[in-house]
Amino acid sequence: MSSSSALVFLSIVTLACLAMFAVAPELDLIVAGQLFETGHFIGRGPAGEWARRFFYDAPYALLAVMLLASAARRLKPTRRAPDGRALIFVVAALALGPGLLVNGLLKEVSHRPRPEQTTQFGGPWRFRPYQTFDGDCLRNCSFVSGEVATSAWTLAPALLAPPPFRPYAIGAALLFTAATALLRMAFGGHYLSDALLAALFTFLIVLTLYRWYVRGTKHL
Repeated sequence: MSSSSALVFLSIVTLACLAMFAVAPELDLIVAGQLFETGHFIGRGPAGEWARRFFYDAPYALLAVMLLASAARRLKPTRRAPDGRALIFVVAALALGPGLLVNGLLKEVSHRPRPEQTTQFGGPWRFRPYQTFDGDCLRNCSFVSGEVATSAWTLAPALLAPPPFRPYAIGAALLFTAATALLRMAFGGHYLSDALLAALFTFLIVLTLYRWYVRGTKHL
């Protein structure tokens, strides 16, 4: 599938998910309820905390490796290291997706309480559908997940992998994103819509910037 076709497909899926969770917000409560038992969310605990730290740090470690490889390329030119245009692509995807859209905008204005903060799961606040923007959370709110968005960003470096390895890199990025989403929901930190839409929004930004990257490399 070409990047253009993938972008169209993801746009349709994103619109469908937005509509689905707007019409049936109870889906979020149903899924969260499956991850909540005996007064707590099942992801809480030492193992869950370790896993969360790993999934949080791994994307930034990947970016650091790419930056170091690019710096090393200046000393010993090699086609295996990312060039300047590739770095602009991955850094811009991280800044515009998880940085600006998710953490800079949506999480600050959505006012959606996290599952652990809602009355259905022992919290003080009422559950709110993602689209209402009238909840009791004041900042760093549930919609959408910043950690899932950052994990979804790993699609950007995966798209830069050499063609023989690219499908495997893309598959690994998708699995990494799904694992992060499941962990954040199991922590009671996010609803299904928070995680799913965070990934989709980020994928759309990554693919849009990837088209820019590919057009530029064709003219080099």
